[in-house]
Amino acid sequence: MQMIGSFLQDQLLAMKWLNVLVGRLLGALGIDGSTRWGGSVQFFLYDVIKITLLLCCLIFLISYIQSYFPPERSKKIMGRFRGLWANCIAALLGTVTPFCSCSSIPLFIGFTSAGLPLGVTFSFLISSPMVDLGSLILLMSIFGPKVAVTYVIVGLLVAVIGGTLIQKMHLEHEVEDFIRNASTVDLASPTLTRHDRLLYARDQMTSTFRKVFPYILIGVGIGAVIHNWIPESWIETALGSRNPFGVVLATLVGVPMYADIFGTIPVAEALLSKGAQLGTVLSFMMAVTTLSLPSMIMLRKAVKPKLLGVFVAICTIGIILVGYLFNAFQFLFV
Repeated sequence: MQMIGSFLQDQLLAMKWLNVLVGRLLGALGIDGSTRWGGSVQFFLYDVIKITLLLCCLIFLISYIQSYFPPERSKKIMGRFRGLWANCIAALLGTVTPFCSCSSIPLFIGFTSAGLPLGVTFSFLISSPMVDLGSLILLMSIFGPKVAVTYVIVGLLVAVIGGTLIQKMHLEHEVEDFIRNASTVDLASPTLTRHDRLLYARDQMTSTFRKVFPYILIGVGIGAVIHNWIPESWIETALGSRNPFGVVLATLVGVPMYADIFGTIPVAEALLSKGAQLGTVLSFMMAVTTLSLPSMIMLRKAVKPKLLGVFVAICTIGIILVGYLFNAFQFLFV
């Protein structure tokens, strides 16, 4: 079983065969992968191809699953639950929406306008960009199943706890009036055939790939630079165990950036290979995907400054705590 698991991890998910193939092709072109420039080119091509293949397959599969959970149905599902269970269901529904934070906000606005509890909608808003089925598979391809599963579980906990805290604070009046007073029409979702769902999945895969691919190129490009050009000593000093504020630094650096999980993973992979601590890297990923500056600007249109500040504070503190927790127990994931 261990050999099968190792084969699936190395060859199916991590696609190490692809790295070997890229290296051989570059060698045939006279490019030495052991040099800085050659290594950067190999890292770039290997990661772009690998992430693109995984992305297209995963988004198609996830979108097919998501076709069973349109906004109207998701709203009805979440409306059946109360209290902590409602937050848990909202966080879980967020995992089947392969969206970045900006794409999740219109759904958040729609759920809030429909009268769902504010804390429940925020659990969805936190979970949707931070944790999805695609991120689970991609994280497994780089960090292994233990880290990937733990990341997803902890991400869901942050979403549930964050939404619950916001609900307890009774900040409904901090939602902009045009959303609270919006009238909604509950239309029944049409019954889709299997062919319709396949077409929907194909269209979602195509549109998502077009939106995400530029960030994949940017993320892999940054990763290639970190991997082959930045000295390990720099990364270890800034984000290694010798800097007790590495998690805070990584979180604050990640907040103003904009990318989704697919664009941040190559950067995380490069940072980890250079000596950054696991929790520090994961905090960076969570901050980029959940608290990007463009998504905060969009969210400000829907909520007032106090609620926006509470949301950012809760997420930031939660992400930092997760980072330190992972660092403290990093030995369990080696």
